Amino acid sequence: MQTMFHSAQEIGKTTPLAYEKVIVALQSGEILAEHGLMSWGSNYTFLVTVKHEDLRFLAIYKPRMGERPLWDFPDGTLCQREVASYITSEVLGWQIVPPTVLREGPRGMGSVQAFVDHDPEAHYFTFDESLLPQLELMAAFDAVINNADRKGGHCLLDQDNHLWGIDQGLSFNAMVKLRTVIWDFAGKSFPAKIRESLEKLCEMLDNPDHAYRQQMCALLSEHEMQSYHVRIKRLLNRGTYPLPGAGPNRPWPPV
Repeated sequence: MQTMFHSAQEIGKTTPLAYEKVIVALQSGEILAEHGLMSWGSNYTFLVTVKHEDLRFLAIYKPRMGERPLWDFPDGTLCQREVASYITSEVLGWQIVPPTVLREGPRGMGSVQAFVDHDPEAHYFTFDESLLPQLELMAAFDAVINNADRKGGHCLLDQDNHLWGIDQGLSFNAMVKLRTVIWDFAGKSFPAKIRESLEKLCEMLDNPDHAYRQQMCALLSEHEMQSYHVRIKRLLNRGTYPLPGAGPNRPWPPV
């Protein structure tokens, strides 16, 4: 797959980078420089340059030590949830989350995610109907990971009109936490392809020896994994997108 990530050969210059090369670089490359804190987000989020062999590109580095304590998520686990979301997006075959790894960085262990080149003025609240199929997929993904923070600005459209989801640190809670601005499909039946993907995901979770399940168990608690497994089975049994719950079901701010 070719996609558009932001090249740091020169800040501001964009070139297409091969997806697979980006993943290898994130895992093994050198984090050369910090270009400053990102203005959004309540946790420390750094824009950095990653270099591997002849490849340089921008990435988002979220160190564990910069995570703000939360009452409903275990301390120091948000970076792991970012990675769990990426792994899940990949095994589903949906490629919603940009390549993301858990690794040591200049400020300690954290998640490092390829930066998607996008127009910051384009987000969920500005999208037209042509993006509904991709939003349909993202809404299903958020139900899968129990995303508690799908803001409109967390939906990025790259130069190939591929929709990416970022900021999945508040996910995979053992309690029902779905908070999103994407309620367009609430109560509607899952399309056949999405249902097929969920069935395959459930099979992976049913098998304690499956590589995906073992990876997830290393990132989430046993209780969270049990809740996750139950959640997928419930989604399949109901066959429909979740309805907004009685409690808070939209993030604030919405963008």
